[in-house]
Amino acid sequence: MKIDSPPWNTREGMTLLFGVLDARAGRTRVVGGAVRDTLASQPVKDIDLATSLTPEAVLERLRAARIKAVPTGLAHGTITAVLSSGPVEVTTLRKDVATDGRHATIAYTDDWQADAARRDFTINALYADPVSGEVFDWFGGIDDLATKRVRFIGDPYIRIAEDHLRILRFFRFQARFGGPTPDREAMAACTARANDLMALSRERIAMELLAILSLPSPQAIIETMIVSGIFAPVLPEIVNPAPLARLVGREAAHALDGNPLRRLAALLPADRIIVDTIAARLKLSNAQRKRLVTAAARTANDAVDPKALAYRHGITSAIDRLLLGDGDAATVQNWEPPRFPLTGGTIVARGIEAGPEVARIMHAVEAQWIEEGFPGKDRVDTILAAFMANREQ
Repeated sequence: MKIDSPPWNTREGMTLLFGVLDARAGRTRVVGGAVRDTLASQPVKDIDLATSLTPEAVLERLRAARIKAVPTGLAHGTITAVLSSGPVEVTTLRKDVATDGRHATIAYTDDWQADAARRDFTINALYADPVSGEVFDWFGGIDDLATKRVRFIGDPYIRIAEDHLRILRFFRFQARFGGPTPDREAMAACTARANDLMALSRERIAMELLAILSLPSPQAIIETMIVSGIFAPVLPEIVNPAPLARLVGREAAHALDGNPLRRLAALLPADRIIVDTIAARLKLSNAQRKRLVTAAARTANDAVDPKALAYRHGITSAIDRLLLGDGDAATVQNWEPPRFPLTGGTIVARGIEAGPEVARIMHAVEAQWIEEGFPGKDRVDTILAAFMANREQ
């Protein structure tokens, strides 16, 4: 099989890169996702290359050609070539010497099939000649892609033992490329080895889970994972797929892209303390953690005044809470929260000593301003005057 008009040939700098890395002599090929996605008629995001050249030779050639080279994964044979059209990872052909479920000890090789054999799924072990477009497939990945079958290369139990994250990767690729019925052997292995996920760092689990939730319609695969007990060892709080399915529908109704954090919030209990604990366990960033906790604090009152909600918590969190509840997110999607037209200096000018009392008055006036629907400065001045008059009585 050949790929006509390969998409990588249109990217700026790629022709030079292929020349530098002896692609015409068969020493460098496009590998993995770029080949898979091209064959599946999906957009190609990243382009990765495999080469029989050593990492040192790759570095030397790139620098000689004045292509910026970053040894991002030198210990594992990966050099990143930084082109004007974006970074390209160039990895020397490898074979595994030893694995422990999280890390692999590798050795370099010039055997293309050996390199392919260490990859996870048949559809990811596709290589293409960058010049002719000829596709190299040793494990039936082309047929699997055509029949919507996500299949491990070799024994699924062995492949999972080599890298436990492959359990989660299986479900992500199944959601993207698989048919309605997952591969029976793959499902059996993932289900039986779900406890292996406990050996992984929570960061890796979070990264893969958020990638799954970023897919257009992840609800079916998430339900499969729940029913199969995949989450039980590491995220036992995820037990009900229904809120996610409901959220995906509401996102579509509002013409909003699905957000993985919002979708994760749908799968977790609406309890701030529990969610904060889970976010810490997954080692999410402070911003991600705050967003999840704010979503978990949603109440039925959110729908009463969406703009007040957006003013207090920001547009993003307001949309999260409205979609997760029963509110109309369209009310605030394109709304610009107004600036509160009162300063502490105005209150001090009325004879109030700077300090906690000024803040208390500010908060009280602001609360009424929000309740009245964000009126203009004249009305705020009236609210303040009334508040001060009542205070003096």
